[in-house]
Amino acid sequence: MESLGVGFGTIIGVIVAIYLLSSIKILAEYERGVIFRLGRLLPAAKGPGVILVFAPVDRIVRVSLRQEALEVPPQDIITRDNVTLKVNAVIFLRVIEPNKAVVEVSNYVYQTSQFAQTTLRSVLGELELDELLAHRDKINLRLQSILDTHTSPWGVKVTNVEVKQVDLPESMLRAMAKQAEAEREKRSKIIHAEGEFSAAQRLVDAARLLATEPVSVQLRYLQTLTEIGVEKNTTVVFPVPVDVFSGIEKLLNNAVANGKPAAPVQAKTA
Repeated sequence: MESLGVGFGTIIGVIVAIYLLSSIKILAEYERGVIFRLGRLLPAAKGPGVILVFAPVDRIVRVSLRQEALEVPPQDIITRDNVTLKVNAVIFLRVIEPNKAVVEVSNYVYQTSQFAQTTLRSVLGELELDELLAHRDKINLRLQSILDTHTSPWGVKVTNVEVKQVDLPESMLRAMAKQAEAEREKRSKIIHAEGEFSAAQRLVDAARLLATEPVSVQLRYLQTLTEIGVEKNTTVVFPVPVDVFSGIEKLLNNAVANGKPAAPVQAKTA
């Protein structure tokens, strides 16, 4: 009988030791344990480190506090100016209050994904294509604010939302390329016209300056001849001022008026 008593006590001790060992749980630094005792939620989550969970009285749900990236599938969107797009996004979220993340919602990741899809369609549907492409930062902040309002009661914080990719139809891409090409051509014509205007203005200023000193025209003429001679050309262009032909024409008119015949003079200008 004594041997049976010692053996039974040993068995009970081993069972108790095993139960206590199985009740020891180790939570990492980024984990928290939400404890349900007899079905009721304990006020504070446990962890990190070593905690005791006495099953079957206690039940533990592990919750990670690390930031998670959730990709929103591509959504078909019609903008305010009737352009069909495919837009996807990525959401960065993390759990702030583990108890709410377990009790208030069955699966906070799935719920956030569904809210993100509907919010993405509704928000981008109110914008025009140019606004969507030019004001990406403002759109991201608006999406983040709306999603964070929905997820706050669950103890989940949406830290950032980024519109990842905007897929345009081929016809729209060609139209945008033509628009960009026309804009570049417009700029080039404006720049060319401004250059022509500046050059004409400089020529007018130079003509006014040369008119103050008639000798400067002759000096400029000689300088031109010097530049032509430096290039060692076989053909020399000798410009004749138009005033010479005007003077000859006046002499001919005076001779005709006085009744004197004048020999015909032919002038060629190049």
